[in-house]
Amino acid sequence: MDSATSDRPAVRPPLRSTADNGLKIVIVGGFGVGKTTMVRAVSDIRPLNTEETMTQAGEGIDDLTQVRGKTSTTVAFDFGRISLNEQTVLYLFGAPGQERFWFLWDRLFSGTLGAVVLVDTRRLADSWYAIDRLEHHGTPFIVARNDFGGPSHTAEQVREALDLSEDVPLVDCDARSRESSKTVLITLVQHLHALASASSARGAIS
Repeated sequence: MDSATSDRPAVRPPLRSTADNGLKIVIVGGFGVGKTTMVRAVSDIRPLNTEETMTQAGEGIDDLTQVRGKTSTTVAFDFGRISLNEQTVLYLFGAPGQERFWFLWDRLFSGTLGAVVLVDTRRLADSWYAIDRLEHHGTPFIVARNDFGGPSHTAEQVREALDLSEDVPLVDCDARSRESSKTVLITLVQHLHALASASSARGAIS
């Protein structure tokens, strides 16, 4: 997938003085699913990337079967920021996808209110570890299918393959598009709000 982004604003706006609700969000998923691309596309600021050129050292370790055009890789994390409205700001952390960097994930999850699991439907099995770790930490998440132009799968087939419960939102996206990526993040925030409202309602009844 070409990592070029679209719909990027010409000028990055400063953080609004009215912003009083900051949420830490993590974008996780397998190797080469578009996490860095999504952070770049949607961030209001110039994102911090820890990408390095891929070398022969990764041969036999990183599976490049479906990402043969990939020449760089995240070795720590990506960081960006987006203001959804006058009050709500999301701080975005993109996790590295290769198995050899998974030890960083638990630290990135600290203080995280929610996560986006970005998937390539050609390689759904690459998403299992991300979902497992999020469930282990009790971190709410949604799943976003990035468009790589591969075989078409129904939402039901993806849910079954990933063993997703019906209450986990599943959306389609193009990580290169700012508007598409923003829709994914809005869906996550709405999901978090719904979960918080449901928890408050249960607390009131008890």
